[in-house]
Amino acid sequence: MSLRVTLEFTEKDLEHFRNLARKAMETTEQQKPDEIVANAHELLKEVDERVETDYIRDRLKQLQILIDMLEDEGWGMQEVGRKRVLSALAYFNNPDDLIPDHIPGLGFLDDAIMVELLCRELKPEIDAYRDFVIYRSTAAKRKGVDPSELNRSDFLKRREQALLARMRRRRGGGGGGGGRRSPFSLF
Repeated sequence: MSLRVTLEFTEKDLEHFRNLARKAMETTEQQKPDEIVANAHELLKEVDERVETDYIRDRLKQLQILIDMLEDEGWGMQEVGRKRVLSALAYFNNPDDLIPDHIPGLGFLDDAIMVELLCRELKPEIDAYRDFVIYRSTAAKRKGVDPSELNRSDFLKRREQALLARMRRRRGGGGGGGGRRSPFSLF
């Protein structure tokens, strides 16, 4: 049997979480990126060892994709995206979060909520990275190469080719309409 609990955050509640995230962003500048990522790995290890609640475990496991995005050299995350993800991970380095982590059963609840909020904020970056991972895996199999040989520029080139092919199909295949001339055609 499972139980569904719905949390509804008011704008005031969300502002409180935003303030916590802003404070974490400020600490990002004081910490080295490697330190932030190492601490996030440590948190995931601690969750594996200490947390029995599926809700909290499932939410905190989402941190792994953020870590992967930073560590994946093939993805080559741009500086703006890196800063956003590092800022998100920095929150979890804060020993003074809402609920101290050492409280059994509840200690990571605020972290789980924050992961949910941060992943919603970073959804475009996460979705793009997931698309890249799928592309890299299938393209590597198709080409018979190691996935590490494919990078973001290969992915973007493939996306551009797919976009151009879709535009050609919409025009009817050829250069200007598949043999039918549009009454508006300039070409």
